[in-house]
Amino acid sequence: MCCKGGLVFLLLGSLSVSVFGQNIQIGRFSEGILEGWEEQSFSGITRYQLVQDSQQQVLSAQSSDSASGLFYETDIDLTQTPYLNWSWKVENTFSGNDETRRSGDDYPARIFVVVSGGIFFWQTRAINYVWSSDQPAETQWESAVTENAMMLSLRSGDSLSGQWLVEKRNIREDFRRMFGVEVNEIHAVAIMSDSDDTGQSARAYYGDIFFSEE
Repeated sequence: MCCKGGLVFLLLGSLSVSVFGQNIQIGRFSEGILEGWEEQSFSGITRYQLVQDSQQQVLSAQSSDSASGLFYETDIDLTQTPYLNWSWKVENTFSGNDETRRSGDDYPARIFVVVSGGIFFWQTRAINYVWSSDQPAETQWESAVTENAMMLSLRSGDSLSGQWLVEKRNIREDFRRMFGVEVNEIHAVAIMSDSDDTGQSARAYYGDIFFSEE
């Protein structure tokens, strides 16, 4: 079993993606499709399943003292489609955890993107977009488990729990700002809802995930 710090280096077999117009579809949950998403457990199993919510089919993640993620490897040309788009909802966040410390490194919902270093594994980089329990929105910090990953809090706390929210991030700009590097391609996208460090429980939901040119 791999620790969560190793998630940056977990890349699976190459997979194709679906292209609709200028959008590159990664997560087609509304169509009931989970093909290409592979689970990796770090501590216990977060239960991922397709469910109906708000008259649409979405991916549910139920975490209870557990940490496992769904990974999808594919090469995305960020010079053509730099924007990552998704929607998500949480039912609750965690209490009493400091996410900047390893003992509090849990998130009810997160999506992260990975740039592989190939044989130069130390050059692998990841950005985690998280729904934070204790960090204010738009706060960024280095991962508590690896210096190769940065965390960015897009939402914070329970004030918006129970509401579907739509996100859009320019991946190239975020890598430039957080790591000071120019990135033209990413190699994996992942979803993870985890609660193994706090020992608490949370439920989150993820809508479709896609890349776009604008």
